[in-house]
Amino acid sequence: MAERRRRERTLRAPAWLEELVRTTPPPVPWRDVARFAVAVPAPLALAVAVGGGLDSGATLGAGVFGTIGALAASLAPQPGPLRDRLRRIAAATGFGMLGLLAGQYATGGGWEPVVVIALLSAFAALVSAVNAALSLGALQLLVYTALASGLVTPLPAVAEVGCFLGGAAWATLTALLQYRTEPTDPDRAAVAAVFSRIADLLAAVGTERAPEARRGLTTALNGAYDRVIRSRSRSAGRSRELSELAGVLNAAAPLVEGAVAVARAGVPPDPRDEPAVRALAAALAGSGELTDQRPGSLAEGPAAVRAVRHGVRLVWNVVGDPEERASAAAPSPAPSAGARARDLADRTLGSADTRAFAVRLSLCMTVAEIARQYLPIERPYWVLLTVAIVLKPDFGSVFTRAVQRGAGTLLGVLLGSALLAVLPHDAWVLLALAVSAAVLPWARDTNFGLFSVFQTPLIILLLDLALPSGPGLVGARLLDTLIGCAIVLVFGYLLWPQTWRAPLDEALRDAAAALDAFVEAAFTGSPAERRRARRRNYRALTELQTQLQRRLAEPPPISTRAAAWWPVIVQLERTADAVTEAVIATRGGEPAPDLAQVAVLRRAIRRLEDDVMHHEVPDDAELHADGVLAPVAREVDAARRLVRETAPGRRS
Repeated sequence: MAERRRRERTLRAPAWLEELVRTTPPPVPWRDVARFAVAVPAPLALAVAVGGGLDSGATLGAGVFGTIGALAASLAPQPGPLRDRLRRIAAATGFGMLGLLAGQYATGGGWEPVVVIALLSAFAALVSAVNAALSLGALQLLVYTALASGLVTPLPAVAEVGCFLGGAAWATLTALLQYRTEPTDPDRAAVAAVFSRIADLLAAVGTERAPEARRGLTTALNGAYDRVIRSRSRSAGRSRELSELAGVLNAAAPLVEGAVAVARAGVPPDPRDEPAVRALAAALAGSGELTDQRPGSLAEGPAAVRAVRHGVRLVWNVVGDPEERASAAAPSPAPSAGARARDLADRTLGSADTRAFAVRLSLCMTVAEIARQYLPIERPYWVLLTVAIVLKPDFGSVFTRAVQRGAGTLLGVLLGSALLAVLPHDAWVLLALAVSAAVLPWARDTNFGLFSVFQTPLIILLLDLALPSGPGLVGARLLDTLIGCAIVLVFGYLLWPQTWRAPLDEALRDAAAALDAFVEAAFTGSPAERRRARRRNYRALTELQTQLQRRLAEPPPISTRAAAWWPVIVQLERTADAVTEAVIATRGGEPAPDLAQVAVLRRAIRRLEDDVMHHEVPDDAELHADGVLAPVAREVDAARRLVRETAPGRRS
């Protein structure tokens, strides 16, 4: 048996490669599929109908640019409030328009196009650090600059931009129609998801699914707070409803703590509580109604079980009474203009990571522009386009994205070229465009590479309509794509040694600091302070998990170093759960912990933070604590022991 397991481990692919190609197929977003299939090819179909075919010159060029605009605006919106969707559409359309105009100055040879591309790339990298909408816009800026540098049509630049904006306006209209017909408000759905995850955690108590269910609850809670607070701070028309939803989240804190405590202790909750929590989720989502009879209180049982019932009763009152929901929402004052300006400066020019990425992106795009001018290739702008798509102007795993995007683009080139060779030059091209566009929303949610597989044929079909070519261009497109991927891997990855190291240390330090603050607030702070500290702690752990998953997709030695920290991350999660359990026990009647022991525990956590920061091996001293702190002390000891085993000096 042992020999068979050894052979299985030997035959398995490396962990980084498994992570690289892993996909989690999401459900098919049928509404998005229908919207893409209708919105994207419609401008081209209109041009074909008006011009009488695919050889109508200027009319066909107008249809191509209209479809390009529709594609940009269709890809922009993500599930969320309407204001967020419109903000992303505006960013993608506005920056895409700027790219079309700037591309007019990036044609031909000489140093002027090189300077234009370098400056635009640096600007795109800085802008992408502001928020997700501007990151999307920065990508469109580079993509459409690359397209405009090589796409020649009979239309003047003003007409091209006008057709682009017209197609984007049409796609925006379809997005608005879809939003108006969606049955569920995304803000309300995000809050309802929190209670669904609480119910899942209660159902998983005592099983192997409990840790994953607890992490799912943390993710849902973070997402709900982010969505509701962001929407409330930027909206005037729906402030009352958003305040009520924020009140529900605030009222859910005792229930969340109780659910985590029973999961931590392995004590089954009252069997009536899980259905009650699911009823709360259904009521918030609009698919059910609460009865007037809330669950009764529990006079006996473990403290954690009684805490769950107390949390259910509290939320039941709040969900059933809008006034309770509004009064439970804490005010969130808007930041001043000076504070927003300082935050913007910190995230752009003030951030070393942002500045480094700006240099890296500018270098890659500059090399691609030089290659465009001097390499004897038939469609040189494709190199620039490939680099822009692969080295997407945001942060993350450069290697992963380069390989996934590169492989996907290569497959997409083969698929698109095959379509050009097989399809007749008539309405069948429109059908192929519609099918390729319809697959994009599903592929985007699945994998970077799969998205490129279907996005690339669509772009190839559009470009071939504007600049017809024969099937012999397949090899040239493949060569251009390989050149672009090689530029990214060499000049955007291999030449930057800091990208080879797993930057988990900072996230680990942040998680340790957040755990220290949580321990302090748990035993010395007010209930509101404890809730905020707990939320910050689990948010830091979520960010740590994200950084780990990102680095596991890198090749060795990055992935092996990152994997070595996995047990430490799990142990930090267990420690946070133990603190929550101690709070519930104290609330249930257990003696409050000695503040001197709390101070000793916090010093040990801070030493853990120093150990991570300086890569020092912790001492072998064990913590001792009494009462509710005893489990917490054991978990902190285990965390420090794991750091001893993971420290660079102890690894072979």
